Amino acid sequence: MAEEGKPILDTGLRGVKVASTRICQVIGDQGKLIYRGYVINDLAEKATFEEVAYLMVHETLPSESELAKFNDRLVRERAIAPEMVAAMETRPPGAIPMDVFQGGIALLANHYEHPDRMTRENALDMGVSLIARIATLVAAWQRIRNGKKPLDPDPGLGHAANFLYMLTGKAPDDEIARMMDICLVLHAEHSFNASTFTARQIASTRAHMFAAIAGAMGSLSGELHGGANERVMQMLFEIGSIDAIDAYIDRTFDADGKIMGMGHAVYKTKDPRAKILEPMVERMGERVHDRKWYDIARALEEKAVRAFKERKGISIYPNVDFYSGSLYYYMGIPVDFFTPVFAVSRIAGWVAHVIEEQFAEAAPKPALYRPSAQYVGDYCGPEECSFVPMEKR
Repeated sequence: MAEEGKPILDTGLRGVKVASTRICQVIGDQGKLIYRGYVINDLAEKATFEEVAYLMVHETLPSESELAKFNDRLVRERAIAPEMVAAMETRPPGAIPMDVFQGGIALLANHYEHPDRMTRENALDMGVSLIARIATLVAAWQRIRNGKKPLDPDPGLGHAANFLYMLTGKAPDDEIARMMDICLVLHAEHSFNASTFTARQIASTRAHMFAAIAGAMGSLSGELHGGANERVMQMLFEIGSIDAIDAYIDRTFDADGKIMGMGHAVYKTKDPRAKILEPMVERMGERVHDRKWYDIARALEEKAVRAFKERKGISIYPNVDFYSGSLYYYMGIPVDFFTPVFAVSRIAGWVAHVIEEQFAEAAPKPALYRPSAQYVGDYCGPEECSFVPMEKR
């Protein structure tokens, strides 16, 4: 608690616990990520995104019959209304993708019968619909902005494979489809990050699911939250070769800049998701007969970790964005779509948090987030300002 009259330290709420949750635990010093009790390594190895999405919204892993029913629902919900496509076709091709998707999420509410019916069942129904449709929304814009008609979802493909098919126009083989599926699993949830907290804050006002998720999309569009893997890929482009890494690190350190994809607000070791992604990037490089981007990233990791330790005396390790960008690039995904792909995954966690915020029984809390701030204006000294008429200003 700040003393009266002394400015508070603006920490962006880092380290401040604002609510309880049963959805996700991040243990930074151990490099562990847990979804509803399940370690991310096990989920990435053994589960599909559909299973993880079910886990997020239903709080337990599905049985075989439950998963089949859930999959059928996702397949039925994939299509977006023709009016949505027509609305997207009015957008300029150069529009920022995240702006298109934030607006698109809000517009989806217009095609849902009772978005403002505040029941857990209705929130769950809207959430599952969004998990299915956001992939179609993202893929549709990639084709529309390139003068092509969106592809209809393929009911014979799983969620990850169908997304890549609609995005690229080519159904992936089983190995690439599984890699995409793992990426969706890895990015599905990460506790109270900026976009998730945004969704929960909006949900606390009793706004409906579409409003909360549109707000989360807006938060994700900011360069300090989403887009880090885009900047990692741009960094790799700039470096261009392993021989140029040392000079790049020197320039960056001398300018007090950042090595993109290095370091995390919570993890004090290598991000467990980066450990899973790294061999996948290597494998994709081998598949396309171009290991260049993997080799640069791997060498940069080693050199950057050593440079941070030797020059700044701190231990900094790669986060999930360090390797996800080059993996998406190898898959043929446009660089400015890396953040939207993140949203296609994170939608599962956002939906779970909105439901928990509005309907959790275990830990009821005030209905509305309402933090306070310490006023430090003092524009007129200790006294209130006297209004000065226009002619005397």
